[in-house]
Amino acid sequence: MDELELLKKDWQKNDKDYPKLSYNDIYKMILKKSSSIVKWIFIISLLEFVFWGFISFAVKDTESMQRFKSYNAENIMIPLTIIGYAILAYFFYKFFMNYRTISVTDNAKKLMENILKTRRTVKQYVAFNLIFLFISTFVVLGIQFNKDDQIVSMIDKAATNGELFKFYATTILITLLVLGVMILIFLGFYYLIYGILLKRLNKNYRDLKKLEV
Repeated sequence: MDELELLKKDWQKNDKDYPKLSYNDIYKMILKKSSSIVKWIFIISLLEFVFWGFISFAVKDTESMQRFKSYNAENIMIPLTIIGYAILAYFFYKFFMNYRTISVTDNAKKLMENILKTRRTVKQYVAFNLIFLFISTFVVLGIQFNKDDQIVSMIDKAATNGELFKFYATTILITLLVLGVMILIFLGFYYLIYGILLKRLNKNYRDLKKLEV
């Protein structure tokens, strides 16, 4: 049982050995816990960004990345990358502002609204990452279909044999299967990290509703 649960339990007691805690005492405890949770959401999102930045740096000189650079697809990849970073920056800003807003909230109703807002932001952030992964994968696949000499040769061969549809269908199906596995892994990660934090935030929300009754 955590400190907040002990405080709530003591608050309900009439035993003279326990101090009678006020509504504000319980509220401040919930506020402190909510602020800490939202701060960790902000920190973890930044750490996640740093992690993927490190991965990108680590693989930039690999053979596959060098081959992809030879496709001269910067006119597609650069705008896509800029859009991705811009939206991520927006979410980092939102997480930080959610933390600041919750930290200075002075009433339970407003705190409940800010908790709901934070939950929405996290869900939108997760949805964006998964959608961006999906879009980026098929953009890269489209570039390879047009620029990769080996794949272009396979397409020409399939077209000559009358198996062009089969080639595209097989390639897209395999890509979807691999992408599906990756999305499941990401969902597991997001559930493990952000899901746990959101559960705690939801618990604080329910506690606030009880205080408001």
